[in-house]
Amino acid sequence: MSDVTTAPEAGTIVLAAPLAGWSTPLDEVPDAVFASRMMGDGIAVDPTAGTLHAPCDGELVLVAPSRHAVTLRTAGGCQILMHVGIDTVNLKGEGFTLAAAQGARVRTGDVLLTFDLDLLARRTPSLLTPVIVTADSGFRIVRRVEGRELRVGDPLMDLAPERAAAASVAGALPAEATVQRATIGFEHGIHARPAALLAASLKSLAADVRLALRGREANARSTVALMALEARHGDEIEIRASGPDAALAVSALIAVLGAAAAAPGSGAARGSRIPSVAGTAPAAIAVASVSIGDAAPAPGDELTGVIASRGLAVGRAFHLRRPEIAVAEGGAGAAHETQAFDRARASVRARLERRAAGSGEAAAARAAGEIAAAHLELLEDPELLAAARVSIAQGKSAGFGWREAVRAAAAQLSTLTDPRLRERVDDLLDLETQVLLALTGAGPVAAAELPADAIVIARELLPSQLVSLDAARVAGLATAAGGATSHVSIIAAAMEIPALVALGPAVLSLRDGTELVLDAERGALEVAPPRPRAEAARATLRARRERLAAERAAAQRECRTADGTRIEVFANVGSAAEAEAAVRNGAEGCGLLRTEFLFLERNSPPDELEQTAAYQKIADSLGGRPLTIRTLDAGGDKPIAYLPQPPEENPALGLRGVRTSLANPPLLRTQLRAILGVRPLEQCRFLLPMITEAGEVTSVRGLLAEICAELALERPPALGVMIETPASAVLADRLVEVADFLSIGTNDLTQYTLAMDRGHPELAPRLDALHPAVLKLIETAARAAATRGRMVAVCGGLASEPLAAPILVGLGVHELSAVGAVIPQLKTALSRVTVADCRALAQAALAAADAAAVRALARRALGEGAGGTR
Repeated sequence: MSDVTTAPEAGTIVLAAPLAGWSTPLDEVPDAVFASRMMGDGIAVDPTAGTLHAPCDGELVLVAPSRHAVTLRTAGGCQILMHVGIDTVNLKGEGFTLAAAQGARVRTGDVLLTFDLDLLARRTPSLLTPVIVTADSGFRIVRRVEGRELRVGDPLMDLAPERAAAASVAGALPAEATVQRATIGFEHGIHARPAALLAASLKSLAADVRLALRGREANARSTVALMALEARHGDEIEIRASGPDAALAVSALIAVLGAAAAAPGSGAARGSRIPSVAGTAPAAIAVASVSIGDAAPAPGDELTGVIASRGLAVGRAFHLRRPEIAVAEGGAGAAHETQAFDRARASVRARLERRAAGSGEAAAARAAGEIAAAHLELLEDPELLAAARVSIAQGKSAGFGWREAVRAAAAQLSTLTDPRLRERVDDLLDLETQVLLALTGAGPVAAAELPADAIVIARELLPSQLVSLDAARVAGLATAAGGATSHVSIIAAAMEIPALVALGPAVLSLRDGTELVLDAERGALEVAPPRPRAEAARATLRARRERLAAERAAAQRECRTADGTRIEVFANVGSAAEAEAAVRNGAEGCGLLRTEFLFLERNSPPDELEQTAAYQKIADSLGGRPLTIRTLDAGGDKPIAYLPQPPEENPALGLRGVRTSLANPPLLRTQLRAILGVRPLEQCRFLLPMITEAGEVTSVRGLLAEICAELALERPPALGVMIETPASAVLADRLVEVADFLSIGTNDLTQYTLAMDRGHPELAPRLDALHPAVLKLIETAARAAATRGRMVAVCGGLASEPLAAPILVGLGVHELSAVGAVIPQLKTALSRVTVADCRALAQAALAAADAAAVRALARRALGEGAGGTR
């Protein structure tokens, strides 16, 4: 039993208990919207009688059509929402009887409605009744009574006006409005929870937003006003927004409405980074559903999988299993379990913070640090915490509540179409294990004792498991499930450990000690191969190591062709760790910094200081070498949770790349200012993604000029554009008039030119950037650049192919920006040819029939041993 009290203030409102029952913290309400205080702060009452009374004098400004919720407004403008039970909107009014009509003026203690307590107990998840001071009221709670039995009229909460109420956004905003129509997708219309989700989506946006329906208008930031619209499922509403973030605000609302429409019956939109899990039972997780087969693969069998980290390994199977942690369902009381949960999370948080701060200069340590930072955000996810605390409040143990919350969220993520979001399941399960171990007092995941040359076998690996292994003893990784872009795959690549994922259940049947050849270049795991094959693989490994050592030594010199022509070989990076690894491999700079790593998997965009610090860290890692920073390339296959986009039938052809940035000027302005904060600034240059016309470049140039004037900078860094569509290649002669250089992104250029989705399982193998049609577009862009003396780079996947490097140089390319690990091979390949050789080869390639013919031609010209992957 507790009373939370502060000294009374002028203008205090005293709320009386509107129900007889037991007062309970809002955290215990089994609904994440209420428990996370999305609608506002308050108290819940577990009723013992079926009558709801007025907690103070005021006007009954809103009565829900289903009569399950009412809102009272005091003379001072404070709004109090009383929501009887959870999910009672589904009863559609059954069991409720109104005693006061909407618009009525009532006195403290007046009966507002009655309800059938037994009916609600049988047919709804909970009778807990939130009493909420709405977030837009301008009042805060200074005293509340929790954990005690209440009679109607007993003191419940004291409210005081906010000392500095936020000024209305509308008065400071321009009159120009963005107007768009949308359809209500919520099954029961805009009731309490949908209203909270819509209002929450507008937080931190500078815009005045109104919704209009049937001649009525509501402030979209006010949950009460939204509920008062009485918008029903299927209604078409008009959204009007004005101010700097008007377009972003409209997109945010449409995204929430669209998510609801995509999942009718949910009662809420899945707009948050971790889907809402309150009240969701744990489910089987798709990516972890692999089971061990009855028979192990026979000697000589070959299992095929997905390449996660390239390379070749020879070793013996070693099974690594996740720790099995027994969790009791029943708890020792909510207070005890909450304290244990908070202690365990604090322990895990401290360990993750140490790792995120960086524990060494190695690329693997840096990659692990960056992943730890992502785990820190998941550890604080409000949806997960709310769901876990609800279970604890219902008498479950902290471990059971945490596991239930994580498994439910993971099950939902595993059903999403975006593979990167599905692969975040492993991160969730990793956090589950870390917190459960902390609850048991066992500490972090213990490192396994590995034999030498171990090829580690697992269903999936946790990132924390991988970083705890002795890398000197790991020859390769082979997992039954998992994905090529998971965090484990990223760490494996940083550790230069060959890895195959999605090998299927058969790999789990391999016996420990079975000899294996893991070929992570053609995606095959060879089981107990014949002795000559195993010896040949070992000989190949020895030869590769010797050649790589020689190439790495040579790669520290600047790249020149056999006749002395300078070709710059840069690296594509996404972190400081990748930049350091690239420099060790001979990178002469960074030709593409993918800034998405700063924006993904978080609830809000990074501010200017955070961005500048991240860019500066990478610039420092390059040791003064050139740094090309691409502005945010969001949209399409890179959705961002806090940057809602309108529903798009084909996102690849929608609001993506520079279009997204131009549609969100504050986001673009912040990023440009952040880049201009890097020192020395001369090291940097800007790169704009997905440009299709000169007007997009001039728009960014104008904004850049404004910022430079604000910062008293005389001259901005060079501004380049990505050539990623046939349109930009064909119009390159116009783009070079407004851009300082061109950088060709062959991945998207190939996709759009050949009309093949690079994620299509049947077409992806045919998606080859050496197709003559793609090469013709590269030549077109290079010729246009040459007329204006502009530099031309290739930063797409084709730049990472040693086989393609001479062809690209022959087409007029001056710079290649590649995956760091292949830089030594690229420099070696170019050192063996003259520019004349390159031009002859390029002309022959342009005349070839198809990509296969180009590859055959290149192999003959450069030697049968020339390789490279697509």
